Parts: sequence; C-alpha cells; structure tokens
Amino acid sequence: MASRLITYLVLIGLMAISLVGVWNIGIVGTFYAKAWLADQLIEKAWQRTLQGESHVRPWAWADTWPVAEIQAPRLNIRQIILSGDSGRVLAFGPGFNESSALPGESGLSIISGHRDTSFNFLKDIQTGDQIIIKNKTEVTTYMVEELVIVDQRGFQIDDQMMKEQSPSILLVTCYPFAALTAGGNKRLLVLAKKVGTKSETDEGSIR
Repeated sequence: MASRLITYLVLIGLMAISLVGVWNIGIVGTFYAKAWLADQLIEKAWQRTLQGESHVRPWAWADTWPVAEIQAPRLNIRQIILSGDSGRVLAFGPGFNESSALPGESGLSIISGHRDTSFNFLKDIQTGDQIIIKNKTEVTTYMVEELVIVDQRGFQIDDQMMKEQSPSILLVTCYPFAALTAGGNKRLLVLAKKVGTKSETDEGSIR
C-alpha cells in the first residue's frame, strides 16, 4: 500500500514538473514570437519610410518610428534605428537621442542600444571598422576612431559640443557585456567619424 502511494505521489510530481516545463516553454515561445513580429513590423515601417513616408509607426500605439539603418559590415550587422532612446524604444532596437543630430546628418548623432540585444555586437567592434548609416536620402560611411569606457555619473555631452562636432556618430551601451545584473553606471562609447556619403540615387562611389 505504501509503495503504491509513493508511486502515485511520484507520478503526480512528474506531471506537475512537466506542466511547469510546458508552461515555461509557452512563455518563452510567446516572447520570441512577439519579438519576431515586432521586427517584421519595424522593417515594414522602415521600407515605407524609404519610399517617402514620414513618422511611420510600426503599430498603432507605438511611440517611435524608424529613422535610419545602421550596418557594421565586418560583423555582418544590420539594424533599424528608432526615434528616441527611452527604455520602451530600446526594447525594440537601437534608438537615437532626439536632442542630437539625425543619423546621417551633420553634427554628432548619439545612438544607444542594450548590450545584451541590439548593441551586443559592440563587444567585437574595433578601431578602423566601418559603420554605415542609411537614411531616407543618403548612405553615409563612418570609421570607428575611438572606444572609451566612462562612468555616466561624471560624463556629459552638452548641446554646444554636439553642434560643433564634425559629422560623426556616438554609439552607447552599458558595460561590461558579461554583467550579471542590468544597469550599472559604466558605459562603452564608440566614436566613429564620417569618411564619405553617397546619395540613394547615386550609382557612383561614396564621396
């Protein structure tokens, strides 16, 4: 009798564990399905932007829209940059600081991304690497000149500095990449300066 009871309890325990496993798999599957769908909607919004539309929201309640595309050819990276750099925006991809220059335009453009998702590739970036920014009208090539780790509590870029900066982009992400907890005060800054531009309608080389 006792052995039957033990067997029964073991079976119940195994069933419970199986149900929990199925539940967790379902949650993970739902998460990745939503992420995949968001990527598809953002891509469609970006293609509409390239065709001439403005402020194309990927979904009706979105508070952001695609503004540019970033590529890191050596690392085989291509991502769409969204407007704004709030936590809600960065959950879906890299975002540009709206007080800085638009990506691809004159001045300093500040673009942020999470170290464990959209900007995880920055752990492999090197000086001399090319970064390509594509907006509605031009494709601009930048070269990485400097990688710096700073404490955000003592680092600030004022508006005047952004205006006076030669055409360049500043990629920002949390550091270190292997941190076990989110957040922290260290940031990796990747500065890349413009080396050429090509119009979307040009067939020739980048100037």
